[in-house]
Amino acid sequence: MKLDINQIEQHNASLSEAHQRKFDFIANEIKDVEAVIEKLQAFQIAIPSWALGTGGTRFGRFNGPGEPSTLEQKIEDVGLLHALNKSSGAISLHIPWDIPTDAQKIKDLAASYDLTFDAVNSNTFQDQAGQEFSYKYGSLHHVDARVRKQAVDHNIEVIKHGEALGSKSLTVWLADGSSFPGQLNFREAFQNTLSSLQEIYAALPSDWKLFVEYKAFEPHFYSTTIADWGQSLLLASKLGDQAYTLVDLGHHLPNANIEQIVSLLLMEGKLGGFHFNDSKYADDDLTAGSIKPYQLFLIFNELIDGLDARGLDHATGLGWMIDASHNLKDPLVDLLQSVDAIKLAYAQALLVDRVSLKQAQQENNIIKAQEILQDAFRTDVRPIVAEARKRSGAAIDPVALFTALNVRGQLVQERGEKSVATGL
Repeated sequence: MKLDINQIEQHNASLSEAHQRKFDFIANEIKDVEAVIEKLQAFQIAIPSWALGTGGTRFGRFNGPGEPSTLEQKIEDVGLLHALNKSSGAISLHIPWDIPTDAQKIKDLAASYDLTFDAVNSNTFQDQAGQEFSYKYGSLHHVDARVRKQAVDHNIEVIKHGEALGSKSLTVWLADGSSFPGQLNFREAFQNTLSSLQEIYAALPSDWKLFVEYKAFEPHFYSTTIADWGQSLLLASKLGDQAYTLVDLGHHLPNANIEQIVSLLLMEGKLGGFHFNDSKYADDDLTAGSIKPYQLFLIFNELIDGLDARGLDHATGLGWMIDASHNLKDPLVDLLQSVDAIKLAYAQALLVDRVSLKQAQQENNIIKAQEILQDAFRTDVRPIVAEARKRSGAAIDPVALFTALNVRGQLVQERGEKSVATGL
């Protein structure tokens, strides 16, 4: 399914008068609103191929109708999202869930939807059919060198797939850990992981980045070999200049100060990118901004400050990706809402008066600093984000148009009620 540009134009025409009234009102209150819109138009968030189907829990998975059962259908779904919001111009693949049989054909298909390929992701947290050695007790940290070699070889294969597609980065997330005291020698596990990553790093093309992801717990509940940003930073620092820490917003213990973490990583030049989602308890994979919108704003506030301090472009200085796979909502609507929440938080952070904030900080004026941040956060920037979409040829209200066009119903007609997304 491909959206007709006329459908978007008709939708925008029906909302134009009300939208223009709201935009004119807020635009008069914001200094340099055109610069904000320009930044919003440039800001793209990559969509993960695994988020296009309904996810699940340890207790079950309730498949949704019309799920994409092939890589081609997943590209089609991301193309739909990008047509609706013009902010989802890249797709991030998980290998071996989404191995392209014909890389050039897949690249051409993606290009027809105005899409490129973002980071490729390896998978050593599952056993695959025909796999010689199991990852039950870990992969890159495994006590058996044969298992480690198998995991290393897989990551190198993923790099090759990424090269064929035009990707420029590899994300490594490990389920490696232990569930009982005494199960692992922590130092040996870390050293094995480092040694394995060094082999992968050596196979990295010169213009690529390696993202080292971390997670506090799950699937193991006593220890995780790369459990937090400090361990990821340590590995990235030992690997070299092409290695970075990747921050998943759901991969922290409750109440972690994520905005401080990203500030320091960016200061050290070791923040590679993000996996956006939201959580109440742990790695809940909820819609971005649905639980902690103020935290998302505060994170962007630190990111803009750090990116500007380093002279980095907001749109390209870091890798911006969503990582979500929930089991209740329509995945495409969930992704539309997540992208919108991310753009809203970014827009709000762009409004922060940084000169006044710096002055308040230097004067230890806590009240003024709080007022500056909360004034930006409480500004209704929805008309500005909608205007950025409109100027890019997207829908003023993507979710409303998705619903009005009965996109899911059309996908069900094409794919059937029982189609199941590959991978998850």
